[in-house]
This record gives sequence, structure tokens and C-alpha cells, in this order.
Amino acid sequence: MNVAEEILASGHRMCPGCGTPIALRAILSMVNGPVITANSTGCSEICFGAYPYTAFRQPWIHSLFENAPSVISGLEALHKKRLKTGELKESQKNIKFLCIGGDGAMYDIGLQWLSGAVERGTNAVFVCFDNEGFMNTGNQRSSSTPLYSSTSTSPSGKPQKRKLLTEIMVAHNIPYVAQASPSHIADLKMKAKKAFEVDGPAFLNILTTCPTNWKLPPEKGNDVLMNAVNTNFWPLFEVKNGKWKINFKPQERKPIEEFLKGQKRFAHLFKKENKNLLADIQTNVDENFTRLLKMAEAFGE
Repeated sequence: MNVAEEILASGHRMCPGCGTPIALRAILSMVNGPVITANSTGCSEICFGAYPYTAFRQPWIHSLFENAPSVISGLEALHKKRLKTGELKESQKNIKFLCIGGDGAMYDIGLQWLSGAVERGTNAVFVCFDNEGFMNTGNQRSSSTPLYSSTSTSPSGKPQKRKLLTEIMVAHNIPYVAQASPSHIADLKMKAKKAFEVDGPAFLNILTTCPTNWKLPPEKGNDVLMNAVNTNFWPLFEVKNGKWKINFKPQERKPIEEFLKGQKRFAHLFKKENKNLLADIQTNVDENFTRLLKMAEAFGE
């Protein structure tokens, strides 16, 4: 697919260094045929669809913050019904359905709608662009905000651990769930391809940078995402039909400080008196990755 044919045009308004358009372009490049997208309220909706324009060259719908999964569920059900009644032209039969939103929409405000859509078996790909906070409205904490991260509503550091949404989606027993990062673009594309190919719901959770609120230079975004993977803060794994697989294991796991440094939201952690907080984060990361290893060993391919 050349640039002229890409579904996502270059004229969007996302911030320089934002990981979302990189990830979305990679995902859309794996669609074989037409796709209809429902977009939750948030950074992506504001910047990809500022009225009266849209960066999408194929049908794109924005409704509310929380109910994009329900919108795509209804559209997929209508398409299925028209397939049965023979109302569709040949070119309309192979339509894919995509629902996208940030962590505010997927982890928090719209979790009920997301859970309901996949539980009903909606044949669509659901994508969360996880930039770890309500970035579009001023960097308020979300349930995906990391432990001790400073936000506008937790300036001293969020005291709670982040929600493990990827594993929550695995618990829905849907055909495909994966965690990915734009820093490992081949892995992301591979997972997007699998997601569009399965029959039934698929969920992709993708860590994306927010230079504005992570407080880092735009050109450093990919390095930060690389360190998120290399420290095991954001493991790359997939679960297909109940089979767990870790896609990347660092040959030499870097300490969590390598991911945290350079981001002003974590600057307070590097004060001498907060050394114990860094140790807490490292312990939490190690425990989470150890659990994934055990799941892959017990329920792997």
C-alpha cells in the first residue's frame, strides 16, 4: 500500500512525537479490504476528525466517549443481517470493523461497553491506544496510569498500581488478545493482521507516547517505548484461543529506571528520599512479568 492509498491520511492533527498515529497507520496497513471505524472521544477523535474534516479515507464514526464499542457492535450486526438477506453487493461483503479509543475510554469510561461488545461476540477489532492518562483533558490519572506517576490529579504520584486491561480482556475468552508497541512495528503489524483474520472479537492494547504530558522531547518517544519493552514494563505478548505466547524476552532486562528517566512525570522518583518507590515499581514489574512467564508455560502453544 503506497501513501496515496493509505486509509489514514497524513493531514491529522496529532502532536509531534505522539505514538498513536504511528500505531494506527501500522494497524490499518494490515486491513485487506474496506474498514469501518468507530472512534471514542479523546485525542484521536479530536485530531483525526476535527469538524468538518477527517483524516480517514474510509467510513469513520464518532459518537460518545464511552459507547464506540456499542456503535461498532450495532454496525457489525447490521452488516451480518444484510449478508443473510442478500442485500449487499459483492464489494460490500468483506467489510472489517474497527473500534479505537484511548485508555480513558477503554480502561475506564467505556469498559462496560467494551466488555459487553466482546462478550456478545462482535466480529470486530478493538484497539486501545494507552498513553496512561486522560491526556486530552489535562493529564488526569486513569486506571492505566503507572504506579507513582505524577498527573494533574495525583501530583505527588499515583499510589495505586495500573489496571492490567490486556489480561482482563483475556478473561473474556475471546479469540485473540495482544499487547504491542510502535517501537516494535513488525510485531505490531503481525498482531494486527491476526486480529483482523480471526472470526470474532479481537483486542489490541498498544502503549503510545504522549510527549505533551509525559514531558519528553518528541524525538525521544520511540526510545522511551523501546525501554518500556526492554525493562518488561510493557511486555509484548498475545493470547490466541487461550494459548499464551510471550513475543519478546529481553536478553538482558534493563532496570525500570531506564524507562522512567527523561520523563518529567517520574522526575520526583529520582530524589534520594524516594529510592524506595523505585524499588516498589521494580518489584511490581518483575511480579507481573513472572506471572506472564508462568501463564505462557502453563497455557502456551
